[in-house]
Amino acid sequence: MLALKRQIAQKVSSEEKKLFMIIKRITIFAAAVGLFGMAGLALAKEKAGTPAKEKAGAGMSEYTKGNQFFEAKQYEQAVAEFAKAIEANGKQPAFYENRGFAYIALEKGTEAAADFSKAIELTQKDERAYMGRAQASLLQKDYAQALADANKAIELKPDNAIGYKFRGFAEIGLSQWDKAVADFTTANQKNPDDPQNYDRRAWANRNLKNYDAAVADYTTLIEKNPADAEALVKRGATYTSLTQYEKAIADYQAALKLKPDDYDTVQRLQYVQSTVAAKNAPPPTATPTPTPEKPGLITPLNIGIAMALLIIIAIILRVITRGKAEETSGRIR
Repeated sequence: MLALKRQIAQKVSSEEKKLFMIIKRITIFAAAVGLFGMAGLALAKEKAGTPAKEKAGAGMSEYTKGNQFFEAKQYEQAVAEFAKAIEANGKQPAFYENRGFAYIALEKGTEAAADFSKAIELTQKDERAYMGRAQASLLQKDYAQALADANKAIELKPDNAIGYKFRGFAEIGLSQWDKAVADFTTANQKNPDDPQNYDRRAWANRNLKNYDAAVADYTTLIEKNPADAEALVKRGATYTSLTQYEKAIADYQAALKLKPDDYDTVQRLQYVQSTVAAKNAPPPTATPTPTPEKPGLITPLNIGIAMALLIIIAIILRVITRGKAEETSGRIR
């Protein structure tokens, strides 16, 4: 049982890390789309304020095509069009930013970071460029750089929930669990409809062994989306940590109704059920210690003693009778 428990624990840890990476990529992509649109608006404002000669804007047609490709999720084509826009006009931060977001969608963190760095070089006070580079750094697992850029983005725009969210991701990468809980709490306050804020805060609380707080966040996710099988599995795992096995079993069974072929959930359920079965099993009946039988009278030792006594008696009798005169008869021979 101990070996099985250790094996399941290792699997839980491995699956959580894997799940974290998947969620991180989804988070990065979703945020990239939102910030992408903001970059386009910023460029339109800059364009409106430029002289008439500049309004036609070198690179604008390529930039527009790049946006269209991006919205159609044709990211390679988007990158190509943004590259043309940059070649025509290398002074527009939005051109670099939007190409950076396209690179993020392609999970090309190095290229994305280079574009956002160029945008930062061109404009020091655009929080989108810092958020973009923070995302690129998360893809590269450069959590220290992601933390620094998220800090700068929050400094420039304190009301943007995404900045706190990305800083929370960086803090999770750095195992700064308390700070991550605080940042996801702030992100939740500013955007209570983002399910990943609850999910990641729950994960940070689990690492702090604040299991009740984690259960509360998973419960919120389940209430918002009863078909969220992942939240059910994670709450089940948290109940397991609390040794509330019956609740864990209920969550795993509910998750399997939504995803019957999820082998990981099946294993978790089997482990908890076996734990409960072992806990409820009656104690084994003690086997009485057999009483050793007493040896009988006829033993080699006793026989030896008896023979020795007989020999001694015979010797004594012989000694006694040796000193007496022999009787004679009256018969003359």
